[in-house]
Amino acid sequence: MKYKLWVRRMSISAPKMTVKSHYPWPLKALFLVLVLGFGGAVAMWIYDLGRDFTGHSPAASKQQQQQLADLNEKVGALTAERDRFSSTVNAAESRLNIEKAAQEQLGQQIKVLETENAKLKEDLAFFEGLLPNATGKQGITIQRLTAELLTPTQLRYRMLIMQGGKGPNFVGNVQLLVTATVAGKSTVLIFPGANATATEKAASQLDFKYYQRVEAELTLPEGAVVKAIQAKVMEKGQMRAQQTSNL
Repeated sequence: MKYKLWVRRMSISAPKMTVKSHYPWPLKALFLVLVLGFGGAVAMWIYDLGRDFTGHSPAASKQQQQQLADLNEKVGALTAERDRFSSTVNAAESRLNIEKAAQEQLGQQIKVLETENAKLKEDLAFFEGLLPNATGKQGITIQRLTAELLTPTQLRYRMLIMQGGKGPNFVGNVQLLVTATVAGKSTVLIFPGANATATEKAASQLDFKYYQRVEAELTLPEGAVVKAIQAKVMEKGQMRAQQTSNL
């Protein structure tokens, strides 16, 4: 029987064998402790490295902390300076807007004063005309007749008509004769004409005791070249005064 068993073990049909190395459990435990300790050390090293980089580590140098404090102080100073400059710019812009508005208002006031000054000059001419030698035979005179072209077909005129003495109200009308060249021919245009509008007729009417300022616009034919304008003061079809102004 023993011979058969020995032959079976030595033959090809013998079962396979596995060789395993055997370590004692204290050695395995020690190896596990070493691995865990090494991993923990690496983790703590990375954590401390991150704290050192941000400057929050107790081991961070005093120089780094001082640099961080200096940077924070500079940032605060720059922020305050920016706010101060911003306030100064806003205040300057507000003053500039106020000055600009004041200049525009002054410009408008100057225009109004210039207009009033022109009217005062006409009034002065009127009072000068109240002197005995300022009026003609009939006591009616035309002062400061002026005319200007606003557009090629628009002529603006103005004048001051005065009556000297203590006579009654003068009632009449103004007739304008415009000497111009139209289509190469010299002609005299009469205003108000036969086809004058109600507004044009009203502008030519006179009704005053001492003086009346007259100003209006005339519509000229296309291509008319104005040479002179003559104003006549009419009363019941009779001419009381006249004056001519050249352009």
